[in-house]
Amino acid sequence: MTSIMQDDILEKYLKAGEILSRVRSEAKDRVKVGASLLEVAEFVENRTIELGADGSAFPCNISRNDEAAHATPMADDESVFGEDVVKLDIGVHVDGYIADSAITVDLTGKHGDLVKASEAALYAAIDTVKSGVNTAQLGSVIEDTIVDLGFRPIVNLTGHGVARYIAHTHPSIPNRRIDHGSVLTAGDVIAIEPFATDGAGKIIDGSWAEIFSVIGNKPVRLPAARNLLKEIEPYRMLPFAKRWLKTEKLDFALMQLAKSGVITSYPVLKEVAGGLVSQAEHTLIVTEDGCQVTTL
Repeated sequence: MTSIMQDDILEKYLKAGEILSRVRSEAKDRVKVGASLLEVAEFVENRTIELGADGSAFPCNISRNDEAAHATPMADDESVFGEDVVKLDIGVHVDGYIADSAITVDLTGKHGDLVKASEAALYAAIDTVKSGVNTAQLGSVIEDTIVDLGFRPIVNLTGHGVARYIAHTHPSIPNRRIDHGSVLTAGDVIAIEPFATDGAGKIIDGSWAEIFSVIGNKPVRLPAARNLLKEIEPYRMLPFAKRWLKTEKLDFALMQLAKSGVITSYPVLKEVAGGLVSQAEHTLIVTEDGCQVTTL
């Protein structure tokens, strides 16, 4: 790896992955029927810091049943887990170098095959990765694995590259067969995340959002908006949760920054036909003859 990536950068990617792996394992044990979603999310985010990370790469996502992604608890959330299919998606960064991983916890006891479909697709794709492989090939492997197990991939969600302080960047890693992709090269850092469903295989935006990120740098005049801009400055381009913020007149300030093109929101993503969704994800560094998974 030293010939591909500077040693200090590699060390930070590996540290982020090691911390994430431990947090993921500890958090999984807390996902139980009757447990608080907010308490699990706060445990993930606080434990990340306790173990030596510089912060979360994005708010802890806890998406249930037909929710595929971008669900995170509100500040006063009283929701508890029921007999749900739970996606736990965690991001950790060390000096901006990101680890991103997700698991599915089946609290129903009835959907193990659905959980297996996304996991099997993830590991089949990982086994395919090496320098020179086209991401289109990964999409074919993911789709074939999920379909062979009796489910559908979510065709309009993808894996992605990660970069310093950027959770989603080039290249896109498709979860379906496509004609043209991108060629992977040694040193690329990517997150592969297959989603499997018993629904139609497509997601749409839901009606609410609790996650935002900065997308522009424009002057704002209103005091509440300026105060919020100062508060979110430490997150740089990383997503943040509304429940993390203390600025007065918060809803108004968020609306003003969104209207000004300074921030964008990430609505919860829901399966279009109401199907159950499973997710599995690891971050990895591409090598000449394979890859190094940082989040095992």
